[in-house]
Amino acid sequence: MATNILLGIGNPLNGDDGAGISVAGQFRKEGWISLACGTAPENFTGIIRKTRPDCLVLVDAAAMGLSPGEFRIIPRHKIADVSIGTHQLPLSLLIDFLSDAAGRIVLIGIQPDRVVAGEEISPRVREGAERLVREISAGRIDQIPVLA
Repeated sequence: MATNILLGIGNPLNGDDGAGISVAGQFRKEGWISLACGTAPENFTGIIRKTRPDCLVLVDAAAMGLSPGEFRIIPRHKIADVSIGTHQLPLSLLIDFLSDAAGRIVLIGIQPDRVVAGEEISPRVREGAERLVREISAGRIDQIPVLA
């Protein structure tokens, strides 16, 4: 049974808002479950509670004032400052709800370039998503910078 879960969050029909979905679609690693959650990650709380992962990683597009494609770990107290806001439920509430179901919860934001209906993910954000997949696959989550 997997001991870790990655949730890719966002809307792939809104350009760079699909960055988290892109990461989830590319990420494969033994000991992990990777799920593309769309805009309703709360629909996946059952599997998280059943699995009780050691590490739960949430990946979503986030307006952080960085160059497009850059990514950061977003501390709980900064979530409201950076959210794109295309989810059904605020991520801070989701994290609070799941806090007793996972050993560790990490939210990673990818800076979008453009969030436009009907657009594909921009090249810089696609490259950033690929870099993030490599970092997580290599076990380097703790080396990802934290948003200041």
